[in-house]
Amino acid sequence: MTARLLIATTNRGKRDEISDLLSSLELELVFPDQLAQKLEVEESGDTYAENALLKARAYALKFALPALADDTGLEVDALDGNPGLHSARYLNVAGATDADRRRKLIANLTGKPRPWIAHFICVVALVLPTGEEYLVSGAVHGEILPKERGEGGFGYDRLFWIPEAAKTMAELGMAEKNAISHRARAVQAMIPYLIEHVVNRG
Repeated sequence: MTARLLIATTNRGKRDEISDLLSSLELELVFPDQLAQKLEVEESGDTYAENALLKARAYALKFALPALADDTGLEVDALDGNPGLHSARYLNVAGATDADRRRKLIANLTGKPRPWIAHFICVVALVLPTGEEYLVSGAVHGEILPKERGEGGFGYDRLFWIPEAAKTMAELGMAEKNAISHRARAVQAMIPYLIEHVVNRG
C-alpha cells in the first residue's frame, strides 16, 4: 500500500514545486483542498522553523497523516533582513497581491546603494502522527533587481537574480528551479527522512 503524505500548503506554486521534487518517491500526496475539513493555522512563530512546525503539527494531528510544511522568507541585507518572516504578509492590506508586495519591496529599496544582496531561506518540517518531528533547511543567495524579469514562479521570484544561473528565479523552468532553489534544497534534504519514516512504513 502506497504511503500517504499530506502537503500542508494552499499555495499553488509551492504545491507544484514540492510535487515535482517528490515525484520519484512511492508516495500518494494529499493536499488541503482534497480534505473534507478546512484548517487555518496562524503562523505565529518567531522563526521559520517554528512556523513550519506549527503547520505540520496541526495537519498531522487533525488528519492523522504524516504532514510536510515549509516556511520561507526573503531576507534583504539593505533592509536588515526584511521582509524575512513576514514575506508573505509584507503588505498587510486585504487583497494584496504578489505584485503589490514586489512594488513595496522596490519602493523600500529605492535610494539604497546596489547591489541589493538578498537570500531566500526555506525550512521544511515533517511531523508524523506519532509526534516525531524532523527539520531541514535550504537557502539560495542572489540579489534584488530594480525591475521584474520573467513570467514564472510566484512571490518575489521576478525580482530575485541568481548569479550562478544568470537568471531571475522567475526565468527558470521547473527543472532548473528545482535544481537550485531554496525550497528544492530543503525538500531534497528531507527526502532521506521521508524514505525512512514515511515510504518504508507505508
